[in-house]
Amino acid sequence: MPKAIWNDEVIAESDDTVVLEGNHYFPLASVREDVLVPSDTHTVCPWKGRASYYSLRADGEVAPDAAWFFPDPKPDASAVRDRVAFRRDVRVEA
Repeated sequence: MPKAIWNDEVIAESDDTVVLEGNHYFPLASVREDVLVPSDTHTVCPWKGRASYYSLRADGEVAPDAAWFFPDPKPDASAVRDRVAFRRDVRVEA
């Protein structure tokens, strides 16, 4: 089962991830809410749409904008709706 690990802690775990462009998108419900901090950062992907971000916070450490999601993805990327992916410093073991 894929796991997202940050600072030696499992922060997400699900056997229902979507892999897109080499990133595992975890269902939002599978991510520990206590580590997610909403961010004001947004970017735009030409084919997926507007991305929003979360920072991660645990044990006094913060990883700014380390997770992203597409709240309203374009039709071709609808598989990632309500899912979260992580930056490379969050280790994903599949």
